Amino acid sequence: MATDMMMAQVCEKQGFFAALDQSGGSTPSALRLYGVPDSAYSDDAGMFRLIHEMRMRIITAPAFTGDRIIGAILFEATIDGQAGGKPVPAFLWEERGVVPFLKVDKGLQAEADGVQLMKPVPGLDAVLERAAKLGIFGTKMRSVIHQNSPTGIAAIVKQQFEFGAQISAHHLMPILEAEVLIKSPDKAGAEATLRAELTKGLDALPSGSRVMLKLTLPEVADFYRPLIEHPRVARVVALSGGYSRTDACERLASNHGMIASFSRALINELRKPMSDSEFNAALETAIEEIYRASVNKV
Repeated sequence: MATDMMMAQVCEKQGFFAALDQSGGSTPSALRLYGVPDSAYSDDAGMFRLIHEMRMRIITAPAFTGDRIIGAILFEATIDGQAGGKPVPAFLWEERGVVPFLKVDKGLQAEADGVQLMKPVPGLDAVLERAAKLGIFGTKMRSVIHQNSPTGIAAIVKQQFEFGAQISAHHLMPILEAEVLIKSPDKAGAEATLRAELTKGLDALPSGSRVMLKLTLPEVADFYRPLIEHPRVARVVALSGGYSRTDACERLASNHGMIASFSRALINELRKPMSDSEFNAALETAIEEIYRASVNKV
């Protein structure tokens, strides 16, 4: 079955995840970086049409295949689109060999107690049902940690695992993302608090249940190794978090068992005015560098 093949790829294949799920506040900055000014669109519909065109250019490029890319995280509107005459999730898996995931959170609440919890996600069950029918394998939702706040971080982890249980009930793989900001004044301390809370949550999962974790590249190499080796963890992936691709890959190569799930570090050299050959060459360079850092450890 396709699901079994996807599970094997997600858990065992060498490579990395491409995060193509920019949404809301992150979309204008992604478009500006791509060479599309704010003046190029007048409303959200126009903005999302342009970011969808960028994403389609990426996933249809020759380098974007399962040879090096394990999975791709998509924005909700993307899964309703078409690529190569097929729904995008089907195109990714059937034509590219890339496992499709879906971002399901609706953004962040205002900062409180040193963290930003996720906003409520009304209608999540309906979204998950639709995603499963379209061939989505798993989901991702993001929270943000600003300070080393034990109570705030505990609240984030609790919320992530609650959403994860709801997602798992639909037989989808949840990616729990608790991003520690790279400019946090006590980043290493926040990572220690987060690791302890995540361990508690993982230990409490029922037998047979598995999740993925998406975490900021840690200050101490291999700091998340105990989570990588936890029996309830299918994979631990790293977000680039604002590091340059060079810095992110250097840090990633020092973390054994951790692979990339980069967004900005993947696309930050792609530009709309590029010819197809220029665009494809730039994407190939990024993919190869991130792949090497994901599989070749120091």
